[in-house]
Amino acid sequence: MSTAGSTGSTGSTASAGAGPGTGTGQTRSALLHLRHLLDLLDQGAPAEQFAPPAAPVPGPHPDEPDAAVVAEATRVALRIRRTLSQHRRREAELAALFDTAGDLARLRDLDAVLKAIVRRAKLLLGTDVTYLSLNDDEAGDTYMRVTDGSVSAAFQQVRLGMGEGLGGLVAETARPYSTGDYRDDQRFRHTTTIDGAVTEEGLRAILGVPLRLGTRVIGVLYAADRTARAFTPDEVALLSSLADHAAIAIDSARLLDETRSALVDLNEASRTIEAHSDAMRRAEDAHDRLTDLVLRGAGITEVATAIGTVMQGGTLIHDADGTELARAGTDSGRPSARAVAASRAGGRAVSADGTWVCAVLAGPELLGSIALTGRPDLGDADRRLFERAGVVTALLLLQRRSVAEAEDRVRGELLGDLLSGAADPASLPARARRVGVDLDQPHSVFVLHSAAAPRRRLLAAAARIAHAGKGLAGLHHDGVVLVLPAEHPGPGPGAARLAGELGQALAGPVTVGAAGPVSGPEPFPDAHAEALRCGTALRALGREGSGAALGDLGFLGVLLGDRTDLGGYVRRTLGPVLDYDAKRGTELVHTLRTYFDEGTSPSRAAEALHVHVNTVVQRLERIGRLLGRDWPRPERSLELQLALRVLRVQRPDDSGPPAP
Repeated sequence: MSTAGSTGSTGSTASAGAGPGTGTGQTRSALLHLRHLLDLLDQGAPAEQFAPPAAPVPGPHPDEPDAAVVAEATRVALRIRRTLSQHRRREAELAALFDTAGDLARLRDLDAVLKAIVRRAKLLLGTDVTYLSLNDDEAGDTYMRVTDGSVSAAFQQVRLGMGEGLGGLVAETARPYSTGDYRDDQRFRHTTTIDGAVTEEGLRAILGVPLRLGTRVIGVLYAADRTARAFTPDEVALLSSLADHAAIAIDSARLLDETRSALVDLNEASRTIEAHSDAMRRAEDAHDRLTDLVLRGAGITEVATAIGTVMQGGTLIHDADGTELARAGTDSGRPSARAVAASRAGGRAVSADGTWVCAVLAGPELLGSIALTGRPDLGDADRRLFERAGVVTALLLLQRRSVAEAEDRVRGELLGDLLSGAADPASLPARARRVGVDLDQPHSVFVLHSAAAPRRRLLAAAARIAHAGKGLAGLHHDGVVLVLPAEHPGPGPGAARLAGELGQALAGPVTVGAAGPVSGPEPFPDAHAEALRCGTALRALGREGSGAALGDLGFLGVLLGDRTDLGGYVRRTLGPVLDYDAKRGTELVHTLRTYFDEGTSPSRAAEALHVHVNTVVQRLERIGRLLGRDWPRPERSLELQLALRVLRVQRPDDSGPPAP
């Protein structure tokens, strides 16, 4: 009895002791599993590593309740991992969209902006091809404008009627459409042209989203793969966001008009503020300071200093590209791209890592940003005051831009008066000096024409050259005219250089007719008329994309010119031969005239000259060395014969060489 009791007692004790120990070990094992899951989240491990291992740690395994906790924790960890992955992807997409917005503010070339958007869409969606088409309201269809990744020339030039194919349906309905395999998708109206282009490019999966300006569709942005696949809603949303940016770029002309309206509103606001200045002085000190900045037309540095003083913090002002314009009471630093994008989207100042950021906007256009440091606890009232500072900064930035545009208008009006001859010539030199142009110095006149580039782009490029070269640029009789200080005795080399420079800048041929140089205001109308005739002649001769003066066109220049310089024409055409005869007492000019008179026959010319035919051949070879080996060609031959005729009938008092 005692032995049995002792044995039972011992077993009971052991069992009691094992229970708590085992439970503690199982709890510890569950905690180690949870710690393991946190480590995997911290390391960004792939999803397959989140499955519970068979024996994660030595010792007892979790009992059933703890195992259930571990399993639930694993599911939660996987959900957290998916959420973090989605956030990282969304962050990358937002960064890309902000970069696109920066491109729109930085680039002035519409083609460059559209190419950047198409290229970025290709990178973000990871597709084989991305492309963009624009609607042609007159033709009633949509045409390809920009492609990235395309290898088919037919595909790059295809046009889609409204409702035809996937793109035509998007353009007609203003709704996104996608297909996993276009060739077998009967939802779309297939045509031979479209199917042929798609087949040549090898495309199968296609996603198209509309480019909208308000309720109007102006084109379609596409992403496509050469293998069948399905597009996710996130991809549709991302491509739609990029399409909105493309529509903004195309709408830039309209935004310029809105800017002018904003400047008118600014002037009206300034007059209103000035009329009520007494009441404004009774307002808060912050409003007083900011109002004074508007009235005085203060600079950006003064704005930054005043905002920092009012807000009791450091201030940084950047333009839309992130370039620092001014700072006060803080160190340099670029604004947070995400914060600027968030402020722009919401229209409110936002906080990022203890710094408040406010986007500076003019309507939908991003002009820059203001950052406020040292005030992480900004209250609602101060936040609204900070946003008011953003409005004042926008007005001042627009005012700076309006000054530049006003100067361009003054230069254009001066150029119009100079070329028309209608204004008082005595007043023109003083007006020109006010914009840095000295009319007493020789100037060349250039008339520009491009069938490939819009006239406003050609005018903008000419204006940049005029500003850099202290000249004038503007529209006259619906043509773009550029006046620059003369760099050469004749304007021909300058015209050729301008044609190359403008053609490269506009990615299309630019024809430049030149005249001059002229001094004083009176000769400018005639010089413009001559440059205009020269440009017309260049295009008639099939020389689009080149630049020249009438003097560079040979006898055509003589025929077209107002100031017929026959002696100069003879000198340019026969000068080396005339000089050779004058220096050596030879008769090369007479031999050349006889050669042409005898129908370009050396033997008949020899009979007329009473010399051996070999002598004529030797003289013609000498003429070839002096004039160039191409002198017998029909066009050169015509030039030479005309010069010889002029030389024969030229009066003794004419300029140029005397008739032999």
